Amino acid sequence: MPKGRNSKKQKSGSKDRKGSLPPDGPRQTGISSDSDLASEAGSVYSMQSEFPVEDGFGPPVSTETGEVDEISAQQDFENKLGECIDGLSDKSAKTRQDSLKGIRSAFSKKIINDYLIDRKLTLGDALERCVKKGKGEEQNMSAIVCCHLCLQLGIGDDIESVFAPLRTIFLTIVKDKTASPKARTGCADALGLCCFIAGEENENLFTIMEALQNVFKESYPKGDGTRPSFTPEVTALHASALSAWSLLLTISPPAWTSTVINNMLPRLQELLDSVDVELRIAAGETIALCYELARLDNEEFEGSDIDGLCSKLRQLATDSNKYRAKKDRRQQRASFRDILRAVEAAEFPSETVRFGTEALEVDSWCSKRRYDAFCQVLTTGMNLHLRENELVRDIFSLGAPLTPEAIKHSKVSKVERVSIFCTG
Repeated sequence: MPKGRNSKKQKSGSKDRKGSLPPDGPRQTGISSDSDLASEAGSVYSMQSEFPVEDGFGPPVSTETGEVDEISAQQDFENKLGECIDGLSDKSAKTRQDSLKGIRSAFSKKIINDYLIDRKLTLGDALERCVKKGKGEEQNMSAIVCCHLCLQLGIGDDIESVFAPLRTIFLTIVKDKTASPKARTGCADALGLCCFIAGEENENLFTIMEALQNVFKESYPKGDGTRPSFTPEVTALHASALSAWSLLLTISPPAWTSTVINNMLPRLQELLDSVDVELRIAAGETIALCYELARLDNEEFEGSDIDGLCSKLRQLATDSNKYRAKKDRRQQRASFRDILRAVEAAEFPSETVRFGTEALEVDSWCSKRRYDAFCQVLTTGMNLHLRENELVRDIFSLGAPLTPEAIKHSKVSKVERVSIFCTG
């Protein structure tokens, strides 16, 4: 398990606002105005997991009784998954991609550690071949499935035996400027999450973080102050590399972290002028994380130019420039209001994520970065993994998975909920 430090709560005067986080990340879309965003912040999101049965992994249902035959369902599930694993060796790129989609779908629906123990090397070897043989999309999907496999296996020798050979390949692709941006993006995401899960030794950790930094630093202004121009795909790569780098920052040695933060803050501030909203937000959230980590050791930490930084953050939090898309402006303002409060007042708008009868409190920028990273990979499967995956529950301090009896006793009837609401 990652041997990082958890971020403690900041100054006692900080406000604790409840908000909502969707299962694919914290950013809201489709809301018509900032006032709508504010009203949304007062709600608590109940995570939903909906998976199509058309992918072949839906449970079989008895036509006579209408009940699921659990034994047949498990056998059918494992048979279909085995077919997908075999499909990774097919000569057809389309067949391999369809197989990767099937495996990702299966891993989102069930925790199958026991099934994978004897098949992890076979699957790891197949993923390695897909990354080497495939192009763009296939390499991206292979990297995502690698993340899922590591999450299924959990911590220990099992994950190291799978990730070690893939780590080298992912690093090579991330460093290769001639490789597909989509492939490099998937590999950057995989390096961040798999390294985080594996709890890499410092030497590997620093090597990976340096490689990721060398990717997103391409978006720094040039020596003459002009800003480089990239395609949207390359800018998305830079944002992913920065997000992966910041995830690994949360498990970096404290003594090393303080030096990195002081060196990186001025450069991160330069990324706030990027033309891409996702990169601006990724830079802003990384700045907020840096301040949170720095203030664990020094509550009065301000950095080299906090006044200039706050001025820039305030500008982005109130940006109304018409040349930006309306959706981008809305997304940016909502994000940078929170980022500004983090830098100015060491505040974090606490978020509650409900899944089943339980709830996860995302109460720091450190926990938010981790939650976002897991959501990005697991998407709608986040619900299942929060509920049943021991590794994920351990990372988010949720304790052991609840037993069926505990879940049954923790459920509150509709009448009881109404009674609690009326008397509360």
